[in-house]
Amino acid sequence: MITINLIAIGKLKEDYLRSACAEYIKRLSRYCTFELHELDECRISDSPSEKEINSALQKEAIQIKKYAKGMIIPMCIEGKQLDSVKFSEKISSAGVNGFSTVTFIIGSSFGLADEIKSMGNFKLSMSDMTFPHQLARVMLLEQIYRAFQIAEGGKYHK
Repeated sequence: MITINLIAIGKLKEDYLRSACAEYIKRLSRYCTFELHELDECRISDSPSEKEINSALQKEAIQIKKYAKGMIIPMCIEGKQLDSVKFSEKISSAGVNGFSTVTFIIGSSFGLADEIKSMGNFKLSMSDMTFPHQLARVMLLEQIYRAFQIAEGGKYHK
């Protein structure tokens, strides 16, 4: 069974977001082993300089690297957008390519350090639109669940 490893900077603050994530994690248990690593976001000033942002991203990168394994997919705006079927194929191809774990990395609201992005086997962008940072986790979990449903030929995707 494949392992889906999600590394996320920051904790979900809203109950409804935590509930949505819990529901998708429960659904995913049928298809994969799921690991969640919620890492602390580095605190920075309200009007941070570029140097302060980069320093925070580097500190977060140190923590991320402790949990990153397998096929690594950083979530970043410069990543490639996939439709749900192509996303399903990407996850399904992990095993064929020798990976037993797929790690998704969601950075802070300032993104991810370049070194984390360069570790990626594939960079993924959710959309050209801007979404609340905390919503990204729910959206990603839903798409991972949908990907397994597509691969199984389930009705959820229809």
